[in-house]
Amino acid sequence: MGVMRFVVHPPELIQDWPEALQAYLSGMDGRIFPTKVELENQTLCCRRSLSDSGKLNVPWPVEGVGRPVLTTASLREREEPYLLSLELARGKLSEVRDQRAVWEMAKMSVPDAFAELQSQAFRCFARASAVQADRDAASTSAREALVLACRAANILVDAYVVQRMSSIRRAHHAPSLLGCVLDETVLTEEGEKVFREAFNTAAIPVQWKDIEPNEGNYNWEPADQLVNFCSSQRMIVRGGPLIDLQPNGLPAWLAPWQDDFLNLPSFVCDFIDTAVSRYTGLIRIWEVSSAGNTGGALGLGEEHRLALVARTLEAAIRTDSDSQFFIRIEQPWGEYQRHGQHRLSPFQFVDALVRSNLGLTGVSLNVNVGFGNGACFTRDMISVSKLIDLWSLLGVQIHINLACPSGSSLDPRADAGIEVQDSSWNKFWSEETQAEWLERIIPLLMAKPTVTGIFLNQFSDAAGHRFPHAGLLRPDGTPKKMLDPLRRQLQNEIS
Repeated sequence: MGVMRFVVHPPELIQDWPEALQAYLSGMDGRIFPTKVELENQTLCCRRSLSDSGKLNVPWPVEGVGRPVLTTASLREREEPYLLSLELARGKLSEVRDQRAVWEMAKMSVPDAFAELQSQAFRCFARASAVQADRDAASTSAREALVLACRAANILVDAYVVQRMSSIRRAHHAPSLLGCVLDETVLTEEGEKVFREAFNTAAIPVQWKDIEPNEGNYNWEPADQLVNFCSSQRMIVRGGPLIDLQPNGLPAWLAPWQDDFLNLPSFVCDFIDTAVSRYTGLIRIWEVSSAGNTGGALGLGEEHRLALVARTLEAAIRTDSDSQFFIRIEQPWGEYQRHGQHRLSPFQFVDALVRSNLGLTGVSLNVNVGFGNGACFTRDMISVSKLIDLWSLLGVQIHINLACPSGSSLDPRADAGIEVQDSSWNKFWSEETQAEWLERIIPLLMAKPTVTGIFLNQFSDAAGHRFPHAGLLRPDGTPKKMLDPLRRQLQNEIS
């Protein structure tokens, strides 16, 4: 078994660092290794089955940034433990330098402010490297280097967004869809007004568990009302996900069939046929399945989930060959692989479907930050940019589904198993922080040519929902402060 050790200094950091146990090791190719993490005194020990070199990925507190996942450079195993802050600074500086080189090759102009901050960060890192025997001095300089490197990364990303959006406007490219997952509150006068101000596209939940809670008894009325509303408003509509493979995502009456791999796909495909046929001509974009990569529904294994997702795609395309069909992916960075229960990365899962030539239009990525249990770890904007660049290699369209909280108090209408992680972003989560995060990430996503749709995962906190405080509307129906940045993005402005 391979072991990599990292000294955490100063020691008091450990007392307020619960994210330490979320660490994992990855390879040069991005592959995530099943990782067992232990804290022994001041040392973070990461164990895995292989002894190859690897990178440590861990949420780490950075002043003014929050606790984003940071990654070391590729390190070999050795008896002497590494100083964690120094290696994270090395990795961040390497990431920023490499991204600058990539964008400069694409003829991007790099601001002078970035170059100055990068130089300061390198000087701090050099000081830390020179005094590694003095852990106090080395860790202080390394943490300063991290702050400077993260600030430089933000300037670099902002420059990329401004220059890319200017190029897009000059070329008169079609804008990305900016939409939201609807609920019944949009049918109110205030809900309709806010929706039309903020979005040009609607996402309507059409989920098997809600449509057919009992075998043979369908309840189409909620979906029909939303479809009719969108049709009256001449809105582009995305429907689904039809099949949710998360725990408890499928109808409970399917449980007796969970081990019947011949008949279970027949039930699933029958519902796909029924739903797509019902809304042919009204819904032209479908999310056929969700969470096929992470799973949990009916105890299905990875191989059976992949086969089932392929069957659902075939059924949907056979029913309406003129529509576009996406599959939704949870945790697109693949953090869940650290537990060792999945063989395929999220990218490999979708790549297998693309290579099967089933007619997949695109992939829909859930980027839900600020939450625990099933959400993404928080990342900075340069990591988001790299994620989109990776998924763009598939050559299909990309939709992004966004959610972050506007507070950390108890949300009685949210999933009880999901809590807000209040220190994961640069401030405690509030309506202002939520608006700030959306105003940073949406322009970046719009600047990516393969991103054709951006959707808010939740419209109102008054309706039942998965993530706490993630809606645009408060429980009383009034809009939150994120409405202003959404209006600006719809008008194609960049603040």
